[in-house]
Amino acid sequence: MSGRARAALILGLLLPLALAACGRRGPPVAPERRLPAAIQDLSAAVVGEGVRLQWTLPRIRVDRGPIQELRRTEVYRRLEQDGEETPRRPAILTFGGLFGPPGAVAGFDRVANIRLAEPAPAEVTGNQVTYTDTQGLGFGERYTYVVLAIDAQGRPSPPSNRVTIDRDAPPRPPAAVTALAGDSEVRLSWRVPETLEDGSRPRGRIFYNVFRTTSPEARPTSPVNPEPIPTPSYVDLTAQNDTTYYYSIRALLGVGGPTSRPTEVVAATPEDRTPPAQPRGLVAVLAPGAVRLAWEAVTDSDLGGYRVYRSTTAGRGYQPLTPAPQSATTYVDTDVRPGQTYYYVVTAVDRSRRANESIPSPETAVTLP
Repeated sequence: MSGRARAALILGLLLPLALAACGRRGPPVAPERRLPAAIQDLSAAVVGEGVRLQWTLPRIRVDRGPIQELRRTEVYRRLEQDGEETPRRPAILTFGGLFGPPGAVAGFDRVANIRLAEPAPAEVTGNQVTYTDTQGLGFGERYTYVVLAIDAQGRPSPPSNRVTIDRDAPPRPPAAVTALAGDSEVRLSWRVPETLEDGSRPRGRIFYNVFRTTSPEARPTSPVNPEPIPTPSYVDLTAQNDTTYYYSIRALLGVGGPTSRPTEVVAATPEDRTPPAQPRGLVAVLAPGAVRLAWEAVTDSDLGGYRVYRSTTAGRGYQPLTPAPQSATTYVDTDVRPGQTYYYVVTAVDRSRRANESIPSPETAVTLP
């Protein structure tokens, strides 16, 4: 291509940019100022599956203006060599030029390109991203990570803070997990793992975290226990009755140490097993062709109603007179015969799925004339 033709081509490329700039209001903004701001809180933890990374997506650009839309986020990894001191300088983002290859982080390999609209296998909750790197990792290796955020125009943020982590072997998952449901509680137990994932014996103390969901497909990230558990058992006192929970356990090699893969989930459904208080003050009064009963109200908050029972033998053989619990504290028995003695008791029933029933009230008797 001749020099004149090359000059004409360059002029043709630059002229539209100059015309667009002439119509823009306000002072021009340098392109690097429009980049998404760097992610500041990248963190990493060793888990049985690999290395779990978490970070918060930026809401602003480098010039502190709002980001209209983020499209992707990328994860970069570097294997640190034995005996090599981890460089303290920040990771550097490089570009291939206007018509060159996409940007990269010098000295790092890209291990994940996460589309925020369809992030799986990553998880995005609000602006929080969680991703577990499982690709080609070895035990006893040291890895350094950085992440980028890319906007809808393809502009990448500067690299995030660097996180370096030693991937020590975590424990194997605990075995024989059991869950025993009670009243507003679930009692869990499991067997202590005897080896680490590399087959070696644990050298430190093993702790545990308990995870709970209400869906067997959910993948929880926060344990229900506030602190790691030093023993292979746990009582979940925050469980609600009549809700099915799915539990899994992870073992930790020391508090904050490498974490095992999760166990298989076990299900448990706590139930209300506490009956209401015993009704008291039952009295029977004769009426023409009937017996009128009345008793004191039970004040339990989950009261569902009362059942009335009758017998012709004192202390036993009671038959229900109310097919379903009634809310009233009175009852009129009209199915009576002259000369017969009747014995009555009343019970209280709660609204739980089990319909717990109280012990019977003290018996009262009446003989018809």
